[in-house]
Amino acid sequence: MSDFIIFSIDVFASLFIFALGIGLLVIICFYISDVTQSKQAIRRNYPVIGRFRYFFERQGEFFRQYFFAMDREELPFNRADRSWVYRAAKNVDRTTAFGSTQSLEATGTVMFMNCAFPTLDEEALEPSHVTLGPYCEKPYSTNALFNISGMSFGALSKPAVRALSRGAKLAGCWMNTGEGGLSPYHLEGGADIVFQIGTAKYGVRDEQGKLSLEKLKAIAGHEQVKMFEIKMSQGAKPGKGGMLPGRKVTAEIAKIRGIPEGHDSISPNGHPEIKKPADLLDMIETVRATTGKPTGFKAVIGEYTWLETLFSEINNRGIESAPDFITIDSADGGTGAAPQPLMDSVGLPLKESLPLVVDLLKKHGLKERVKVIASGKLIVPSKVAWALALGADFIVSARGHMFSLGCIQALQCNKDTCPTGITTHNERLQRGLDVTDKAQRVANYNKFIHYGAGLIAHSCGVSSARELARHHVRVVQENGLSEPLDKMYEHYNKQ
Repeated sequence: MSDFIIFSIDVFASLFIFALGIGLLVIICFYISDVTQSKQAIRRNYPVIGRFRYFFERQGEFFRQYFFAMDREELPFNRADRSWVYRAAKNVDRTTAFGSTQSLEATGTVMFMNCAFPTLDEEALEPSHVTLGPYCEKPYSTNALFNISGMSFGALSKPAVRALSRGAKLAGCWMNTGEGGLSPYHLEGGADIVFQIGTAKYGVRDEQGKLSLEKLKAIAGHEQVKMFEIKMSQGAKPGKGGMLPGRKVTAEIAKIRGIPEGHDSISPNGHPEIKKPADLLDMIETVRATTGKPTGFKAVIGEYTWLETLFSEINNRGIESAPDFITIDSADGGTGAAPQPLMDSVGLPLKESLPLVVDLLKKHGLKERVKVIASGKLIVPSKVAWALALGADFIVSARGHMFSLGCIQALQCNKDTCPTGITTHNERLQRGLDVTDKAQRVANYNKFIHYGAGLIAHSCGVSSARELARHHVRVVQENGLSEPLDKMYEHYNKQ
């Protein structure tokens, strides 16, 4: 026995000395590398030790998320909202105790005005059906308030798209393809699909990158494809096209999009054939006439005088020429990768752009004809209800449904290293995303968004969330007192 102990000690001692030698050799290599490079002053002046600076900088996001940020202060989504989504998706207790952690004094805080005589459970109604495209050959009618916003196959992994498709079917909501084309995985679950036509026309482009009517007809031939959305701009990067790194452009994705494999997939920053409002109406009519299905457009609202021109042109041409819907994306929208100047500083947030577009539609007598879809950080029931009160007919969310899939806000969407398998094509990481389980979580989350928005509506004395209006909401101002939402936007009616 003693010989075995001595032998073990010798082995461990040898391993320790070997590891120590390897470690010393690595340090020497790092030292030589650091003092001879000229790109980073910290490493050159403090070889080896200076590397810790970059390590801790990369780890800062992790430590802030889990240890230092308060429940309501983390960005882009705070812990309280994300926690609600996770609990809803898992169908576990969503109640809280001892009082809200949300300050009721902060400027911008939204408060719904409860009614002295709330709607009783037996008086409550499901959201009414809304029809889009009444002048189309195949109009689309749905009562789903909350739907899945555009996320491309390519930006998302195969199991993520499959789970969203199945979850949307279970929830009874639609799923937007994003600009990356229609994949078999979008169709797999049987959900209603909105096909997005981006500036690169992925999936419906000819060899020159122009819109192919033949391919458009083929896409419309799928019964599940209910509507078409022309993407003019996106919240996180208005004025710049989408970008999928070449490492994510697999053979399958290249085939679906109609692009070369392994090359960066970069969309133009606009549609070459759309230079003015009249051009946009022409393209909407082309798509609608070719497909027979409702067609609208998605845009971030910034400078907005063009909307006046657009709406006037619609009334000149006739009500049937109008887009069947407008998707208003917010300046605080998200994406896998975008230039920080655009993400931080361009476009209007939804609290300004949504009421602006709604009131302009009313001014031109088009609000009933053109449905409004709101998008931008609306991931909990209160924010969905707020958007409905402002005049939205539908709400769409991408990141909310990503959270329901298990997204942990690791902020690695652009690196192909997503630890939850949602935005990576690394098959080892994708294995962590169980499609069946996550599909049910997507459906649960969608269900409880509708339930929560209904709770707010019933507290306000209306029978369903679609009946919420601006007078049901007040917003805290800089003086600490609240102001009715309808009064806040009175000046919009005068523009």
